[in-house]
Amino acid sequence: MRAPGNPVALITGATRGIGLGVARELGGRGHRVFICARTAQEVKQTVEDLRAAGMEAEGTVADVRDRASVSALVAAVVGQFGPVNILVNNAGRGGGGPTAEIADELWYDVMDTNLNGVFLLTREVLVNGGLLDSGYGRIINIASTAGKQGVLMGAPYSASKHGVVGFTRSLGKELAPLGITVNAVCPGYVETPTAERVRRGYAAAWDTTEDFVQAQFEAKIPLGRYSTPEEVAGLVGYLTTESAASITAQAINVCGGMGYS
Repeated sequence: MRAPGNPVALITGATRGIGLGVARELGGRGHRVFICARTAQEVKQTVEDLRAAGMEAEGTVADVRDRASVSALVAAVVGQFGPVNILVNNAGRGGGGPTAEIADELWYDVMDTNLNGVFLLTREVLVNGGLLDSGYGRIINIASTAGKQGVLMGAPYSASKHGVVGFTRSLGKELAPLGITVNAVCPGYVETPTAERVRRGYAAAWDTTEDFVQAQFEAKIPLGRYSTPEEVAGLVGYLTTESAASITAQAINVCGGMGYS
């Protein structure tokens, strides 16, 4: 399938971190970018910033955990730009701690945000977003290297990201006959607001400093540093191109060499 001149890209959780990097990357490629997040002011400001940079952008508030919100989001995209060509499921949250102390509410919220939200929005885009009939389709799920290996005191997060990887591989095979590709991008340690919260959590659990935690994490990375949101977004951008048309049902790391295949 040949890409349209200005593909429509829907990106969740796109007001900060990796999601914002993806919005900038795809907007810079000439995509019409529609973003969402749960905070109205952040969505409004991000849309204004993207437009100020010369990009065609719209956005709305949405909660990927909620079916009605997901339905309204997809309707808004189609109403504004037309059929969705590219879906980037980026919205997510961390969550963990000693497993014996994990509350039901935390476990379910991590699953609802990181895994169930990916399913709900993907299904909605397939059914009502026009992706199946758009003539060009890309689904890119932001997973994690934690979706391929266990993470100390991160059972909810790791389990949810394993689910995203499995969903990606299954759906990629299902949609391959239609020429629609489905891939997961698996970041390792990326310098984002979420990474800051993770370091605080480990520092509290280990009764140490955030600098010590960061040093321990960086020591595990062959490149010796965190990745950047822009580096993750670069892979997402490539996966939307015609050159990447034969890449599907894959989970590809952006992790400085520390991840498993």
